[in-house]
Amino acid sequence: MSKLRIAVQKSGRLNEDSMKILKDIGISIDNGKDQLKASARNFPVEVFYLRNGDIPQYLKDGVVDVAIIGENVLIEKGKDIRIAEKLGFSTCRVCIAVPKSMGYNGIKDLEGKRIATSYPNTVQDYLDKNGVKSNLHIINGSVEIAPNIGLADAICDIVSSGSTLFKNNLKEVETILKSEAVLAVSPVLTEEKEAILSKIQFRIKSVLKGRQSKYILLNAPNDKLQDIINVLPGMKSPTVLPLAEDGWSSVHSVINKNEFWDVIDELKNNGAQGILVCPIEKMVL
Repeated sequence: MSKLRIAVQKSGRLNEDSMKILKDIGISIDNGKDQLKASARNFPVEVFYLRNGDIPQYLKDGVVDVAIIGENVLIEKGKDIRIAEKLGFSTCRVCIAVPKSMGYNGIKDLEGKRIATSYPNTVQDYLDKNGVKSNLHIINGSVEIAPNIGLADAICDIVSSGSTLFKNNLKEVETILKSEAVLAVSPVLTEEKEAILSKIQFRIKSVLKGRQSKYILLNAPNDKLQDIINVLPGMKSPTVLPLAEDGWSSVHSVINKNEFWDVIDELKNNGAQGILVCPIEKMVL
């Protein structure tokens, strides 16, 4: 049986998050220090550790079959490559920033200005859509320093927390796109490898659903039971079991972690007691 070749970033945060999700879906990788390729012990998969910027071309050429890559890199260098799954981690945004001292009223203020960036295609598309003509300076590396040394009037780069912009006396003025890690697929994938990818996607969806959810258990007075059930969405409906104490039931359900505190407040207001909340490792629907 042939192996599915998965590309991940060679190092950095995206590498760590990528290897974690592979581990969470049950794929054990035997990789030593500085290895560029490693095989899984228990699944028909090979992992290639590559420079992020090279991965889109390797996907196009069929050198690798799939990749865990930042959506921002794919938009810049591989817009025609299929995204099989958005993964919800390594989030960032691609932004235009200018010196704090510069007055800025809108995108038209960048007319004729010099913009330093590692994302020339993404920036040019954005400028074209807004009818703005600027001069792009392509820089690979520390883009934020360009305005300070007189190389550019503005920059466009990825931003996570914004601390790097702050340290370099820059302010964010335009958000071009929001990005996260995605599972991208080569256009020349064989039918056999599509079947392997399908299994991986199923596992990934189960892990991601688990990460987005919390398991909740609580005690409910029977006279308030319906009100409490109405608060809990569950997967189909909450599980209700009688307690040893008359007039009380135990209610089990699943809630979205983003709605957690609002749901808890409503449950308490409706008489729920002894509320326990647990993380969910995987959730198979």
